[in-house]
Amino acid sequence: MRSQPSLELGQHQQLVLTPQLRQALKLLQCSSQELEHEITQALADNPVLERADPAAETVAAEAERLDRHWAQPARRNVSDDIPESEATTSLTDHLLQQLSTTRATPRDQALVTLLIGELDARGYLDFDPQAYTAALPPELRIQAEEWQTALRLLQSFDPAGVGARSLAECLRLQLGARTGEWPTPAQALAARLTEHLDDLGAGRWGRLCDALHCTREALDAAHRVLLQLDPHPVSAWDTEAIAYVVPDLLFYREGQAWRVSLNPALEPRLRVDTALVAQLDALDAPGGLREQVRQAHGLIQQLGQRRQTILRVGEFIAEHQRAFLEQGARALRPLVLRDVAQALGLHESTISRATRMKYAQTPWGVFELKHFFGTGVQTASGEDASALAIQARMRTLLDAEPAAKPLSDARLAELLAAHGITIARRTVAKYREAMGVPPASLRKAQAEPPR
Repeated sequence: MRSQPSLELGQHQQLVLTPQLRQALKLLQCSSQELEHEITQALADNPVLERADPAAETVAAEAERLDRHWAQPARRNVSDDIPESEATTSLTDHLLQQLSTTRATPRDQALVTLLIGELDARGYLDFDPQAYTAALPPELRIQAEEWQTALRLLQSFDPAGVGARSLAECLRLQLGARTGEWPTPAQALAARLTEHLDDLGAGRWGRLCDALHCTREALDAAHRVLLQLDPHPVSAWDTEAIAYVVPDLLFYREGQAWRVSLNPALEPRLRVDTALVAQLDALDAPGGLREQVRQAHGLIQQLGQRRQTILRVGEFIAEHQRAFLEQGARALRPLVLRDVAQALGLHESTISRATRMKYAQTPWGVFELKHFFGTGVQTASGEDASALAIQARMRTLLDAEPAAKPLSDARLAELLAAHGITIARRTVAKYREAMGVPPASLRKAQAEPPR
């Protein structure tokens, strides 16, 4: 049986990441830009390692073959009119740098590192201590209190709001980090107001005044405080360090089937310089040569495993999300990491890392692989619709709403029901938050400053 990197239980019950596991996880989680940086560093550190990229004409021929598939007359050709997507790649490093300056124990630092790896594009965290514990070896004996400690530490980092589990918590974290910027009564009431975002979104001012035991004037002051916060603090911070993203996977049609290929331009190939190894061995080089060769072979193997894992995930998505590839976001089917993990015989955490910061070129644009995952609800016709498909329909409704009278969550639920999608108002609010859309009252206030 081939040995695999694993989590080990060290002395004093510390969570220990072996060097092999640390590197394997790091490479799998790396974006294409981060991977190139890692490879460049490895080439500089290890003289027996060299690039073995395929011939330029081979790459060009493969790219031309894929381009032909993008020109299918039965559908829109997006290869020319979709601009390169932009995404940030420095937030993780920014958070890890802050973690390194704390006095947290190695075990706590390892847990925070794992949480950082689970942040979504907004910097939010879908936090379930039991699920996180189940994803790790049971002998580590991680307690719920330890996850809470790691979460509090993460939420203390810059930018304020990172690691939030909801919009309400994101706003409260920002209020806590900006204490003193507003009059104390208004800031304190704003923190309490975050617990009533549904009523705020619906403009139920009277109910809010009763629930918070405040005057309308005090409520307006607290409302103005919330309007100065950022539902997307991570995006605001990341605008200072933007990197361009090139898709890792290319989805294309071949006859009646959908195929997926790794982007040939992002295929780092390495090999051991056997001629140099022979020369050094003939010169009776120090014993460190064997270690360098071992490390080189290890890196090459891990890169191959990374390619295989990402491609297998892409092939599963192409098969499961065929309707999306042909019809667009409204046809996305429900899909969770567990489904892919079971089908491919891998762990959920492996699938999570394989989809994070990996992008795919589709007929509808460039998407992060995590875009294809989400739970679903049953429509009036009895078919399942994914949360992202429902959000796509919500986006159409929101784009058409009048600025002076934005759609409340209750009204959105009514309009969705008219399309055969019956979901609760709270679910609409949850999806709206996931889309980064403020409540109706905040949207109205942005169009018309509050009094």
